[in-house]
Amino acid sequence: MSAARIRATALPSLTDALRAVESVLLRGGRRTARRNAWSCVVQDRRRARDRREAQQLMERFASAAER
Repeated sequence: MSAARIRATALPSLTDALRAVESVLLRGGRRTARRNAWSCVVQDRRRARDRREAQQLMERFASAAER
């Protein structure tokens, strides 16, 4: 029965298994499309943060000008 034992090191980790599934499901163009979509999300968040900061600065200048 010693041949039936499986060493724990022989089993892939969950991360490895998920990466393998991802590589099968998201071949070529799909992987690139997902990467591009994420880049757009990051850029949108950055623009929103910049817009908020600009709005806050404008409000501070407006309140300082009123004084």
